[in-house]
Amino acid sequence: MATEADVRKAALALPGVSERPSWGQPAWFAKTLLARIWEPGVLTVKTEEREALAGTEPEIFFWTPHHERSPQLVLVRLERINGKLLKELLEDSYRLAGGKAGGKPGSH
Repeated sequence: MATEADVRKAALALPGVSERPSWGQPAWFAKTLLARIWEPGVLTVKTEEREALAGTEPEIFFWTPHHERSPQLVLVRLERINGKLLKELLEDSYRLAGGKAGGKPGSH
């Protein structure tokens, strides 16, 4: 089980990531949006594997009609994901959001 605090810690550990509100919710940005709390307990991240994730683990991964036009976005039920998988998702989303390798973790 992961929490918003776990997301914050993992996202801000990535080089150059900053946090600011987006649509009234906490969000983390590299060059573009990396992750955002969609609603309490649900996180939005970018992935190239949305169909596969939701197809194999629908209890964790899903999307709403709102996300149909954005095929890289997937919703994650934080209560059902472990910390290791969350970190991997955030690292993948970071790459898709234009994050750069190198730099100091946590530098903003």
